[in-house]
Amino acid sequence: MANIKTILSTVKLFRLPAKKITAAILIVFAFQLIQSLKSWSQTTYLPHYTSKNGLASNNCYYILQDDKGFIWIATDNGLSRFDGTNFQNFTIEDGLPDTQILQMTEDKQGRIWFFALNGQLSYLKEGKFYNQDNDNLLKKLNSNTVIVSFLQDKQGRIWLGTNSNLIICWDGKSVKKYVSPHEKDKFINAFLHEDEQGNIYAYSDLSVQQFNGKTFVISPSKVQPLSYMTADNTNRKSMFYLDQTGLKEFSKGTINHLISIPQNLIKNMSGYFYYDQSAKEVWLANANGAFALNKSGKTVQYLQDISVNQAIKDKNQNMWFATNQGIYMLPNANNRLSIIDAESGLSSNVIKSITKDAKNRLWLGTDDAVIDILSIQNYQVEEVGLDDFKKYKTIKQINYDSKNQSIYFASDYGMGVFKNIYKSTDQVSYLKETNNSMFVIKHFSLSDNNNHLALALSSGVVFLSDRINKFEFNSLKYREKEDFFKDRSYHVFYDQPGNLWFSNINGLSQFSNSRLIKHFENSPLLTKRINDIQQLPDGTLILATDGYGLIFYKNNKIARQITQSDGLTNNICTKIFIKNNEIWVLTNKGVNKITNYPNDPSVANFDYGKDLLSDDINNLFIDDSTAYFATNKGLILFKYNNQNISKNLPKVYVTSIIRDKERLPVDQDNFVFETGNNTILFTFSAVDFTTSDITYRYRLNENANWVETRTRRLDFSSLQSGDYVFEVSAKSQNGNWGPSAKITFTIKKHFWQSLWFLSILILLVAYIFYKVAVYITRKQKDKEQQQLLLKNKVLMLEQQALQAMMNPHFVFNVMNSIQHYINTQNTASANKVLTGFARLIRKNLEICTKSYISLEEELEYLNLYLKLEKNRFGDKLKYIFNVDEEIDEEETFIPSMLLQPYVENAIWHGIMPKETGGEIQINIRLQDEFYLNIEIIDDGIGIENSLRNKKESHISKGMQLTRERLNLLGQIGAKPIHLSVRQNSTNGTTVSISIPLK
Repeated sequence: MANIKTILSTVKLFRLPAKKITAAILIVFAFQLIQSLKSWSQTTYLPHYTSKNGLASNNCYYILQDDKGFIWIATDNGLSRFDGTNFQNFTIEDGLPDTQILQMTEDKQGRIWFFALNGQLSYLKEGKFYNQDNDNLLKKLNSNTVIVSFLQDKQGRIWLGTNSNLIICWDGKSVKKYVSPHEKDKFINAFLHEDEQGNIYAYSDLSVQQFNGKTFVISPSKVQPLSYMTADNTNRKSMFYLDQTGLKEFSKGTINHLISIPQNLIKNMSGYFYYDQSAKEVWLANANGAFALNKSGKTVQYLQDISVNQAIKDKNQNMWFATNQGIYMLPNANNRLSIIDAESGLSSNVIKSITKDAKNRLWLGTDDAVIDILSIQNYQVEEVGLDDFKKYKTIKQINYDSKNQSIYFASDYGMGVFKNIYKSTDQVSYLKETNNSMFVIKHFSLSDNNNHLALALSSGVVFLSDRINKFEFNSLKYREKEDFFKDRSYHVFYDQPGNLWFSNINGLSQFSNSRLIKHFENSPLLTKRINDIQQLPDGTLILATDGYGLIFYKNNKIARQITQSDGLTNNICTKIFIKNNEIWVLTNKGVNKITNYPNDPSVANFDYGKDLLSDDINNLFIDDSTAYFATNKGLILFKYNNQNISKNLPKVYVTSIIRDKERLPVDQDNFVFETGNNTILFTFSAVDFTTSDITYRYRLNENANWVETRTRRLDFSSLQSGDYVFEVSAKSQNGNWGPSAKITFTIKKHFWQSLWFLSILILLVAYIFYKVAVYITRKQKDKEQQQLLLKNKVLMLEQQALQAMMNPHFVFNVMNSIQHYINTQNTASANKVLTGFARLIRKNLEICTKSYISLEEELEYLNLYLKLEKNRFGDKLKYIFNVDEEIDEEETFIPSMLLQPYVENAIWHGIMPKETGGEIQINIRLQDEFYLNIEIIDDGIGIENSLRNKKESHISKGMQLTRERLNLLGQIGAKPIHLSVRQNSTNGTTVSISIPLK
């Protein structure tokens, strides 16, 4: 063996005699044999977070987990809040009174109190920091002394113990300060406790005192904690504390001894302690690490030679340690990773390959020409050195042959086999090429059905038909496409029936029953580089590709492809391991496990411990309970079960709301903002200490589509007025979405968007529109009126001209009457007719120039006309005027020359055709307060009969002009003029005119 040669060469340096040389060889060999069997223990991996990860400072004093699950870290450079992925830091600029925060606690109201080195208090409420500058209570509580203990009793009073002779109490109304008057009994570093009866005790370095309602008095208590750091109040109103003998509990007036602690640990206590009630173990923090002790006396040390200030357990059963080198986390028992490396007994930290034999031993191929055999039961390590260090320096593949109880291994430039491994490791054979030609091995595969061995070489694929009896090959005698396939190859694999599958530069091929099947011709995906091939019990081949994820190949078809979009950490897959129908996959970014294939494949990634299980994993082996990973940092192992994969849906919290640089309370569900710029910043976080692979989604309206993001900060600027619901949820890895956090807010509308303003605006616009419409209508109407007036004027002029001319027959008849009276020398009658005719002409000339005349003038004119007609027709014509007495004839105006045409028409076409003559009634009355009604009634033949008797249709020119004029006057005026002409039953005619009163 190689190490024997080394021993011999070493012995030669001493130039001893032969006998002494022999003795030296035996001694050295025995020493080497003893050293080759080393028993070590595994080291538990603790994730470590420092300022490089975002922590405010590496010098950490205290850790607190709040009610929401966030981890708070008090440092000498401010505060850090950790959600499992990111640190958010807070300093004086955020409201802290000092950068050095020594201790923290959360009260019943959810306020987180911070105790600073400068003695000033502050607390966080609804996302906002309060200090003595913005809170009167904190200003009153300020004492310029360091706060060492905090107590909120069942009455709600807050008690503060300090490092000086001072105890402070705030009862909700006033602040009271208590000072011990006794020199030997001062309140130095007082720890405050409330028992089940509500009694308040102060345990200080010099005394134990009890509050009697007014002041503190000496109490003969046997409870004597070592310091304020070694006492802790419980929810049951009991107290755990450390004294000189160990851990004790003070409950209901009785002291119970729980765990004995060695004196060396008691004396070296320099930090806080933590008692895990569920595990019944106490954790001690000192300058040499953290120690866990149980009742049986078993002691486990963590973080050796690291100064630990505090240890606590979170809600997920993870332990956290505050140290002067950052913070550490010890995961819960179900999620712990262990490391076995060179310090634990392995020959090297770099493990390249791994397999397991039937005796529960792991065979580990290293990069040091050594194969380590690790017994899982006792972690005993046996080192097996290989002969040719250069040739077998890196053992990149190692397989167990259960049928022949052998271990096959390979490096880049050679291959060997350990036979009869349960007897010894001395029977080593090496693969030979008959012509001593050099060959480069990429991969090998052992057939379970026979003794075949296939090799993927840089020059092609070859296989040996009998690996047991003839562990050699002759490259010159191989026959292409029979026992040799040229072209650079990457991987070989024997399936369950014994068929050989291999991948080369062309893609996937199969050699079965002496026939080569080129599967790469079936699909472009099968032409890609394949790094590993495994087979499911149902015969499905799983292909690990270089950039295209996993390909599931069955019955010469691609059944499925799983990629990064389905949950893989990366599409470059390097190794596959199948155990209990679960598919473990190595990618260049971590570890994945696929379950429920083919029904409902689910991909999980082991993001926890990703700085170990990341891009430097070389190989893996999975047994019934433990997963082993060969890495460049040693052998990583953990117990895997369903608890490794977080089933809890991550709950997201809104951690801050900032509007226009103003920080708003995060616990308030609804906000109303005034209109303005409205730039709103939301920060949020989901607490998950098992993975950093957190995806968020958000929306601003419950009916809107979700938007996915990786950021924990969203800035919405220039939001329009309206109602919004900011909703955000989270999911880890490829799990389901957790419950949403909702913030409802309303941005008020601008005053011009308000209902009252819009109503006023609508009314104003309507009014303006109305005024414009009225103006346009009026202008149009004025224009029409001007046209009507012009037309009316033309009609009036026509009627005036007509009236001025008078009826020629009427004038001729009047003149004949005058001549008759003159010839008969009846001068009186002639003068009377001549005078009436003259007055009629003069009156006609007066009123024909007026649009409106008084009713008195119209009646006077009409009376003159009827007298002349009466003089002519005698008793054949009768007329009557009936005027309502309520009518003021002088102040009532009607259109001029209105009645005469209708009266004349009644005489000539109604009465004169009758042999017996007839009568005309002119009735004038008030129709109502707005209209004057005039009726001209005759008892002639009737208008319809008159029109029927005439051979030609005749329309009185005067009546036509009057009708048109009345129509125009009605359109011009505000109220219309109504005119109707109708026949009275069998004879007679009634003309009715309704005129608006002016």
